[in-house]
Amino acid sequence: MTSTQSKLDAKLALKEFFGFDGFKGNQEDVINSVLRGEDCFVIMPTGAGKSLCYQLPALMLPGTAIIISPLIALMKNQVDSIRGFGENDNIAHFLNSSLSKTEITKVKEDMQQKNTKLLYIAPETLKKEETIEFLKSMEISFVAIDEAHCISEWGHDFRPEYRRIKEMVKAINDVPMIALTATATPKVQSDIQKNLGMLSAKVYKSSFNRDNLYYEVRPKGSKEKVFKDIITIIKNRPEKSGIIYCLSRKRVEEIAEMLNLNGIKALPYHAGLDAKTRVHNQDAFLMEDCHVIVATIAFGMGIDKPDVRFVMHFDVPKSLEGYYQETGRGGRDGMEGDCILFYNPSDIEKLEKFMKDKPVAEREIGTLLLDETSAFAESSQCRRRTLLNYFGESFEEENCNKMCDNCRHPKPKTDVTNEVVIGLQSIDSLKSEMPISHVVNFIIGKKSDSVKDHGHDKLPMFGVGKDKDKVFWKGIIRIGLLNNFIHKNIEKYGLISLTKEGLNAIKSPKNYAMAMDTEFQFVTDDDFENAVMDSIADVVLMRELKDLRKKVSKQVGLPPYVIFGDPSLDDMATRYPISMDELEKIHGVGKNKAQKYGQIFIEYIEDYVKKNNIDRPLDVVVKTSGEKSKKKIAIILNIDKKMALEDIARSNGMSYEELMEELEQMVTNGTSLDLRYCIDEIIEEEYQEEIFSYFKSQEEDDLDQAVNAFDNDFTYEELQLMRLQFISDMAN
Repeated sequence: MTSTQSKLDAKLALKEFFGFDGFKGNQEDVINSVLRGEDCFVIMPTGAGKSLCYQLPALMLPGTAIIISPLIALMKNQVDSIRGFGENDNIAHFLNSSLSKTEITKVKEDMQQKNTKLLYIAPETLKKEETIEFLKSMEISFVAIDEAHCISEWGHDFRPEYRRIKEMVKAINDVPMIALTATATPKVQSDIQKNLGMLSAKVYKSSFNRDNLYYEVRPKGSKEKVFKDIITIIKNRPEKSGIIYCLSRKRVEEIAEMLNLNGIKALPYHAGLDAKTRVHNQDAFLMEDCHVIVATIAFGMGIDKPDVRFVMHFDVPKSLEGYYQETGRGGRDGMEGDCILFYNPSDIEKLEKFMKDKPVAEREIGTLLLDETSAFAESSQCRRRTLLNYFGESFEEENCNKMCDNCRHPKPKTDVTNEVVIGLQSIDSLKSEMPISHVVNFIIGKKSDSVKDHGHDKLPMFGVGKDKDKVFWKGIIRIGLLNNFIHKNIEKYGLISLTKEGLNAIKSPKNYAMAMDTEFQFVTDDDFENAVMDSIADVVLMRELKDLRKKVSKQVGLPPYVIFGDPSLDDMATRYPISMDELEKIHGVGKNKAQKYGQIFIEYIEDYVKKNNIDRPLDVVVKTSGEKSKKKIAIILNIDKKMALEDIARSNGMSYEELMEELEQMVTNGTSLDLRYCIDEIIEEEYQEEIFSYFKSQEEDDLDQAVNAFDNDFTYEELQLMRLQFISDMAN
C-alpha cells in the first residue's frame, strides 16, 4: 500500500466508519504508520483521540487486532463504543475473567469466522497458555498496548504482567506493535520502549497542554470544611457530571453516602465492589442516572464520557502522572473542566509511611514521585507550566490565560535575581549531583548528615543563604528547573546539577521575580476528623445576642447558658439564621430548643441583617449518617433500657469520659435524656432539688465552681450528671 493510497483510504474509512470529516493532531500520521506495519509509540493527552489510532487501522486491515487493556471496565466501555459504529456486535469483543465459558466460546467462534476486527484482552488473560495457543491459529493484524504507562515501574499504575507483553506477543506472532499512553515523562517513555523492544519505533508525541482545564489547589483543613467545599462546588454546578478521587475504599463509600444525604446523586466505584455493581455504577454515570462518581484510581481509564465538568482529588495523588491522567478525564469535549485538589501535607507523610516496607529502589522512586506532587501543590508558580515541565515540555506562563489559581489570583512577587544567582552558584560549588534537600541544607547552613559526610560544610558558600528559610530556597530551585538552569537526573532518583544554561545565567543573569510558596496547614488524622471549622463571627451581633439571651433568661427564670450556649451564639453571629429551619441547623440548637426560644432570635437577626445591609453567606450544612449518628442512636436506646453508664460506654467502645462528652453534646443539641435512674442511685432526692436550684441561680456554666460551692460533698462526675439532667429538663 502506497503512502498516498493509505492516506486516501484512511480518510475514506474515517468518514465511512465514524462519520468524521478529518483527523485531529497526529492521528492521521499514526494511523498511516500502523497501516504500513511499523512499530509506533503514541503519547497523546486524554481526549485527543488515542483510541482512533488503533481502532481505524484494525477495521481496515485483514485479521484481528489485539488490544491489551488493563481494566475490565475499560474494555466493556471501548467495545460498546466501537459496536455502536458497526453493523454487528461481533465486530469487537473482549476476553477477560468476567466472561462465562459459553461467552468465551462465542468470542472464539466469531474470531474463527473472521467477523471480529478488535479483541480487547487483559494481560492476565493473555499470559494463559490456552489463550496464546488459540491466538496462534488466528490472523493477527497488530497488537496495541493501551495505557502503556502501566509497563513502567515509574508509571502511576505499575502492573507486573505488562512487563511480559513483548514475550507474549512473540509467542503468538511477531506482529507490529503500537503502544499508547496519555502520560509519559522522558523516563517513563524510555522504560516503556526498552521493555517492549521498541527503541527504533516511530514516536508521536503531542503537547500535554489541555488549555480548557482549570487547575486549583485548596487547603484540605478539617473534614467539616472539605465536605462543605465539595457540596458547594457541586451545587454551584447543578446537573453537571464530575468525578471525586480518593485513595481508600472506606473514604469513597463515606463521601458517596454524604453526597446522597445532601441531595446529590452519587455512586461509589472501587475494587471492593463486586463486578456487577461496578458495571452498574459506571453505566449509571455514563447514562447520567447519577451525576457524581466517587472512586479510587481504578475508575476512568478510557471512559468515553466527554462532558465531565469537574474532577476533584480528595486525597493527594501518588504521582503527577496519576494526577494528570485523572484530571485529563475532565472536559474531553474541549469545554470547561475544573480540576480541584484538596491538599494536606499530612497526606504526603502517610503515603511515605506506606512505602517503608517496600524494596529500597521502589521506595526511592515513590518518594521522588511524592516530592514532585507536593512541589506542584505548594508552588506559587503557574501550575500549567509546572505540570508540563514535569513531562519535559516547555511552556510560557503568559499562555496559561489565567487557567490556574496561581495565575488567576497571583501573589505579590519580589525580585529574586540575586538569590537565583546564589542558588545556581551554590549548586555549581558542590561539583557533583545532589538531592534538592542536600542543596537547600547547604545553602541555609544546616549541617545535615549528608552535608557533613560530603564535607560540604567546609566549603566557602556553606550557609550563604541562611537569612532565608527552606521554603524560599526550594522556590528558587524550582525557578532554576523551570528555566532549564538546573537538570534533574531522574535515573539517579532526582539528583540535580547545573546545566550550560545555568552557567550562562550566573554570568549574565536576567531579572527574576518570585512569589512565596504556599505553606499549607498540617492537619493530623484526629484533627481532620474532629476539628470544628474556625468561624469569623460578627462581634457586634455576638455582643447584642448575648444581651438578648440575658433578657430572655430573666423572663423564663433560667441561666443564660441554658437558653443558648456561647458556641451557638457564635454560630448565629457567623451564619445569620433568619428562619426557624436555618436556626435548627445552628450548632447546639436543634428543633426543640429552636421552637422554645428561637423566634425572638431569628427576628432580631433578620432586622440586624436588613439594617446593616449584610450579604448572608451560602449556608451549607453537611448531613451525615456516619458512626457518630449510629453511636448516638445506640446510646439513647441503652439509656431507655436503663443500662449503667459504664456498661453503655464499654459497649460502644468509649471511655466513661468520652461518653459524658457525647451526652453533653447531645443535650446541648436539643436531645432530651432521662438519666434519673443513674442519679437516684448516687444522690438522694432532697439533694437533687438543692443542686437543681443551684444550677438555676447561676449565670455561668462552671462545674469546678459548683464542686467548691458544695464544699466537695459531691464529686465532679456526680454534678456533671446532674447538670446534664438539668439542661435536658430545662432547655429541651
